[in-house]
Amino acid sequence: MAINLSKGQKIDLRKESGATLTSFCVGVNWGAIETKGFLGLTTKKQSVDLDLSCILIDDNNNLCDHIYSPLYRIDFLQQFGLPKGKLVSLDGALRHTGDDLEGDSGGDDGLDNEIITVDLSKIDPKVAKIFFFLNNVGKEDFSQIPYSKIRMYEGTPTQVKEVFASYNVSAESGYAGKKALIMGKLYKRNNEWKFDAIGDPTPDSFLGQTIHLILKSYL
Repeated sequence: MAINLSKGQKIDLRKESGATLTSFCVGVNWGAIETKGFLGLTTKKQSVDLDLSCILIDDNNNLCDHIYSPLYRIDFLQQFGLPKGKLVSLDGALRHTGDDLEGDSGGDDGLDNEIITVDLSKIDPKVAKIFFFLNNVGKEDFSQIPYSKIRMYEGTPTQVKEVFASYNVSAESGYAGKKALIMGKLYKRNNEWKFDAIGDPTPDSFLGQTIHLILKSYL
């Protein structure tokens, strides 16, 4: 049974059988915003662009790799000392399925809009922590999005075998007015990977601000 994550909760990466989980997906599913037209007679769908990203930190607390959308403008990234975005980690252990610019327009289809696949067996030994975070590229905040859900599961981007943890962002009243979310971190302890659900919302309007906040306050 999937764990409904709460802020600050720590979990072991294990299947129901007790076996260690080495390959899994981190996915986000969200919906487009529906607005009413004149006298409420018509409806209009407003696209929502959320970006799922992660950064990899080494044993010396240095940023050693990243995954975020290649669509971010390089001049904005350079203001924060960050390189161009990419969808695959240097060791090939983490892969992003690509940028979804709209969200579900026809209601919740139960599928994740953006996914990062993780293979712990391939992660470079120097990596000690991996932070996952979510940024809203548009003007709206999380409270205006009809649904936004995060889940971790065994399987592939197209086939879910077993969900072992989930997190409902839209259900959190504290996320109103917030545009970014530091979701959680994978961290290595005694050569075993664990997950810490951070769940901290921030008002960051740009990914670079979120990365700098993580490097400053969460290592």
